[in-house]
Amino acid sequence: MTDQNIVREWLKYLDLEQYYESFVDNGYDDLEMCKQIGDPDLDAIGVQQPKHRQLIRQAVRTLLEKGGTSVYISLEECGRLGG
Repeated sequence: MTDQNIVREWLKYLDLEQYYESFVDNGYDDLEMCKQIGDPDLDAIGVQQPKHRQLIRQAVRTLLEKGGTSVYISLEECGRLGG
């Protein structure tokens, strides 16, 4: 799976896939870059809804605490990755 695909699947997992193109357009095309997302980045990406911002901030905290492997495991558990 490519880096961009894992970002797409990560956003699908969060039920926020509508932001995928904006993530990529703003340089967030891999999970390492996504670890750096903060409020100014969410503004640039166009995430305005407070609930969506909260979900992304929580997911970024998980990335920082557990690393990208946690995303792969979560996606495998819900059947989103062919393994």
